[in-house]
Amino acid sequence: MKTVGIVAEYNPFHNGHAHHIAEAKRMTGADRCIVVLSGDFVQRGAPAVMDKFARTRSALLNGADLVLELPVYYATGGAEYFAAGAVALLDKLGVTDALCFGSECGDIRILSDLAKALSDEPPKFKQELKRQMRSGLTYPQARNLALAAAFPHLTEHLFTVQSPNNILGIEYIKAVLKRQSRIQPYTLARSGAGHHSAGFDPVYSSALAIRESISQKADIRYVEEQVPSSVYELMQEAYGRTFPILPDDLSSLIPYKLLLEREQGYTDYLGIDKSFSDRLSNMLPSYTDFPSFCDELKTKNMTFTRVSRNLLHILLDIRQRDMDAFQKDDYIYYARILGFKKEAEPLLGAIKERSAVPLLSKLADAADVIGQKNGLKLLAADIRSGSIYSLLVQQKFGGHIQNEYQKQIVVM
Repeated sequence: MKTVGIVAEYNPFHNGHAHHIAEAKRMTGADRCIVVLSGDFVQRGAPAVMDKFARTRSALLNGADLVLELPVYYATGGAEYFAAGAVALLDKLGVTDALCFGSECGDIRILSDLAKALSDEPPKFKQELKRQMRSGLTYPQARNLALAAAFPHLTEHLFTVQSPNNILGIEYIKAVLKRQSRIQPYTLARSGAGHHSAGFDPVYSSALAIRESISQKADIRYVEEQVPSSVYELMQEAYGRTFPILPDDLSSLIPYKLLLEREQGYTDYLGIDKSFSDRLSNMLPSYTDFPSFCDELKTKNMTFTRVSRNLLHILLDIRQRDMDAFQKDDYIYYARILGFKKEAEPLLGAIKERSAVPLLSKLADAADVIGQKNGLKLLAADIRSGSIYSLLVQQKFGGHIQNEYQKQIVVM
């Protein structure tokens, strides 16, 4: 049995994602596909448009065999944390033969060469990087110049590290190299609309375009052709009940947490330095809503996404010292199951035999299954973020708040 891993947000699941799963199996010769899925909050610093169990069901209906949750510390982290956490999880399962990710580049050799260069970071690279950063350049600009100085043969490929999926792909490969993992990386060239494209493509529109359409038109009929029919049925079932959840739905929660923390500052939170903390504190009186505040806080050297991610870290209580501790412990303490196909039970059996971390299917069993203090702290962050997401759903659509312990994994 050969197994391929995919790391995804499926925010929401669309035609391109179904194509990716099918092609990942074909390219790698895999019999089974494990998806490591971001939970209820995603890397761009926002809540997922659909809850994690609906997105799990979408994946299982369209080729995935097992879906595991990527802990929120990594799911809402920068590319390096996101990739390191996901690769550590796939690697520790002991059954993952390949990792297949989408990229604008589509050439695993180029991405691997860049990943190796950035992993090695020879003295010349570090010196040039520091020099360029001191000159006032942003990190991506300084990094490219440092790469050109230290690795002249890669100069023609530097445009590659300017595209979001390429950047993430390089981080996946870096994580595989650092772990000396047996996982073999593969990449599939992205088809259709670009990652940041807000317009519909005839076949493969971006998740952003689909979210924008749902948000602006307040109607899901316009996205019917952009998602598999099984996913559209899930959307119809959930629409107006638990879906869609949009960034603006955070607007009432964010200022309350910011006000509570204002006196001591925000530097304890992941990714926040004193400069941003002071700027945030000073601008808090001008807060009107979450998206607008992010737009006000962004600067030449800090993107909208990084700002929103920082604010999300404050809301979800994601702290730098905890990330440092998790990183020191090699990121992953358990594999939380969100859903699986019954026909994939042999895969679960193989994981139970070979995995370096326990499988977790019931939160009530966590203390006995995980044991480690830091592991329980990592899980507590997932439970907390899931509860906050449920609160967003309740505030928007009414009904009762369902806590994480009441939610059932998806078995198909």
